[in-house]
Amino acid sequence: MTAELIVDARNAVGECPVWVPEEHALYWVDIPNGGLQRWSAATGHVTAWKAPQMLACIARTTAGNWVAGMESGFFQLTPHTDASLDTTPLASVEHPRADMRLNDGRCDRQGRFWAGSMVLNMGLNAAEGTLYRYAWGAAPHAQLNGFITLNGLAFSPDGRTMYASDSHPLVQKIWAFDYDIETGTPSNRRVFVDMHPLPGRPDGAAVDADGCYWICANDAGMIHRFTPDGRLDRSLSVPVKKPSMCAFGGSRLDTLFVTSIRDNPSEQSLSGGVFALNPGIQGLPEPHFIL
Repeated sequence: MTAELIVDARNAVGECPVWVPEEHALYWVDIPNGGLQRWSAATGHVTAWKAPQMLACIARTTAGNWVAGMESGFFQLTPHTDASLDTTPLASVEHPRADMRLNDGRCDRQGRFWAGSMVLNMGLNAAEGTLYRYAWGAAPHAQLNGFITLNGLAFSPDGRTMYASDSHPLVQKIWAFDYDIETGTPSNRRVFVDMHPLPGRPDGAAVDADGCYWICANDAGMIHRFTPDGRLDRSLSVPVKKPSMCAFGGSRLDTLFVTSIRDNPSEQSLSGGVFALNPGIQGLPEPHFIL
């Protein structure tokens, strides 16, 4: 299967693609540059905005703008056609140390926003990361901790299973949790997949309509699909070493969009670009953050 380059974005760390069906457009972020970007499927035009902090993860809100996880906590983002970006603080996060930011994040099926934190320098091997649940008008609630580089957040179609991964080379595991949809509480943590024997490190993820879990295999240029029982079903290739996160979109939600990391800025390569594949599988609409 051939991956099509749709945007030669050259993002330092492209992440968190989100398909917006009413706009027929894909949004994503470039973390260290605080970039929010939009690609129109109809015209191919790319629009960009810049946030005042590193911008790690986003979810569409019921008001049509965005909730975001950034360096210091959760924000509301409202992009405008003149390239300006209104950035409103919603709730701060008390990091245990100064050199941290939020990382991977998304909404559960009930419209609560989840995001994990990490130490900026992965080489420190610091397991200081925390997974937070954030609901409108409430303080962020720390649910799980002890992560080095939390990634791979996703929810099963019925919302009753939550997935999360740690992409650090010392960990490389994906976990599944029972998820209480009423209270937003994960429990019964167990290893879903140990990625050590497989190509790549587990990064950003998505779940399809069949309940299978797709995860980018960073450093291996692949996206793996796992069945709900943790069996490797297939692996797709992309022409870059570091795919970072995937999301379903398109008019039938059967296009798999993939962001990536620019591993060597001095090289003329496709890394940091955004790609599209057609795996013959339908995804699920992303839930909105409930205001």
